[in-house]
Amino acid sequence: MTTLVLVPGLLSDDIVWQPLADAVAGRMSVYQANLSGGDSISGMARGLLEKVRGDMIVVGHSMGGRVAMEMAHIAPGRVKGLVLANTGHGPKRAGEEAKRQAMIDLGHESMEKLADQWLPPMIDERRVDDRDLMDKLRAMVLRANAKIHEGHIQALVGRPNATSYLKDLNCPILLIAARQDRWSPIAQHEEIEAATKNSELAIIEDAGHFAPVERPEDVVKAVTDWLGRTFGDAYNG
Repeated sequence: MTTLVLVPGLLSDDIVWQPLADAVAGRMSVYQANLSGGDSISGMARGLLEKVRGDMIVVGHSMGGRVAMEMAHIAPGRVKGLVLANTGHGPKRAGEEAKRQAMIDLGHESMEKLADQWLPPMIDERRVDDRDLMDKLRAMVLRANAKIHEGHIQALVGRPNATSYLKDLNCPILLIAARQDRWSPIAQHEEIEAATKNSELAIIEDAGHFAPVERPEDVVKAVTDWLGRTFGDAYNG
């Protein structure tokens, strides 16, 4: 049986993909990845390939999308499909390391301060006063700690340049971008779509970088519709 592997991103946990896990329950085997101890994209990818046996469809959000791509790059015979939400593909940018280090330092000073600074730009700016949403995301961040955050930042700074192998990814790919995502804009996903052989793009309206949490119903529908069209009987049990 093909396993749906759900991979969260930076400082994230099961809440990101839980609505999707619930939606496919009874149809597919599901594995919720935990990246809390990781400090390398390639290391995270290899670790998941060791933990999950057999074929898989990998669903990744943000940093988790980079892990998903790396899994497909390392084990193309086992990764039968990819869902890449609010993610990127390029190498480290000029000046990025200093900005990331400032966030590491802030996390070591106070994870509460980190959450308060990091989260608002990550969502649709019209929802920054949505206390239920913000409290849910803030609680997620605070379930992590400064060491986990530093490891994730190290992984992102040292990330593989997925642009170099996008053309070699032969499995079906669903790209999920959000209209108000200021961190991983739609154009970034269009670049992945143009560089890959078998991909399609779904755009989520009224959502930012945390689209799977901001608009879970829309994201789940996009993924489950794609799974049904693309994998048919394998998805429908």
